[in-house]
Amino acid sequence: MEVHGTVYYEAQRPPEVPAFVKNHGLLPQQELQQLLRKAKLFIGFGFPYEGPAPLEAIANGCIFLQPKFHPPHSSLNHEFFRGKPTSREVSSQHPYAEQYIGRPHVMTVDFNNSQEFDAAVREIMRTKVEPYLPYEYTCEGMLERVHAYIQHQDFCAPDPPFPPANASKTWPSGPFVILPNSTNLGWAPNVTAPPSWPPLSALQLLVSEEGQSCVEACQRGGLVCEPAFFRFINNKEALSRLEVQCEGIEAEMNHVFPAFSVVRRECGLQKEPLLFSCSGFNTKYRRLCPCRDFRRGQVALCRDCL
Repeated sequence: MEVHGTVYYEAQRPPEVPAFVKNHGLLPQQELQQLLRKAKLFIGFGFPYEGPAPLEAIANGCIFLQPKFHPPHSSLNHEFFRGKPTSREVSSQHPYAEQYIGRPHVMTVDFNNSQEFDAAVREIMRTKVEPYLPYEYTCEGMLERVHAYIQHQDFCAPDPPFPPANASKTWPSGPFVILPNSTNLGWAPNVTAPPSWPPLSALQLLVSEEGQSCVEACQRGGLVCEPAFFRFINNKEALSRLEVQCEGIEAEMNHVFPAFSVVRRECGLQKEPLLFSCSGFNTKYRRLCPCRDFRRGQVALCRDCL
């Protein structure tokens, strides 16, 4: 296979790429598209994170081969994220492509494992794919998403407090029930749902493992974490329905709350709504995670969002 690159270089200075790479320098968009249409494989070297180039390559018929990060990159172990106010963990160069496109268009492997890398390249050489563009990246998909955002959200009216003051009378057994064929909790169909978008019919409340973020917990259930739902599960009713043993319930400013400690029987609710976080985790706590389903090809929207 020929290796091509688009590395910028100045005329008076030779490009800093190996001699076996056919370097085209910076290309206009149209010429880059033409080059991608001739190519078979587009390789990511780990940076930049979540850039548009892999999506362009996939849309032009390339297979994207990218590195898997062990451990995931975060502010705890990587210079790029260090000092940034985020608990997010990045599992590969392009997590969206890894999770929502996947094989055969995207292959995510350990670049430090030469056998795994070699096997992936050989598989790519045997594989034929058609150009692929996820629906949410098409013009129609974008307009559908914007329409849903505009039609269903009211930014002029503040969210009413939750739970309401008379909740104990309205919900004698709480607003959550176990969903059919599942261990997750959902909003009880006989309980009037407060105004919400996404609608509370999409809510699936589950509990993470210790040291696991809600992003990971929801993904393992085939769902996505929905930050807008945190305010509906940040209450003692949710802890009670999950049968969590709490010796006390404290409200604190902590990005992993709502959560509980099994060993110490400590339960914590979030005091500052701006700190609700899907990506936070702590080895001492199991988190309450507000997950939801999603539409295939339109991850930003739940199945009942249209």
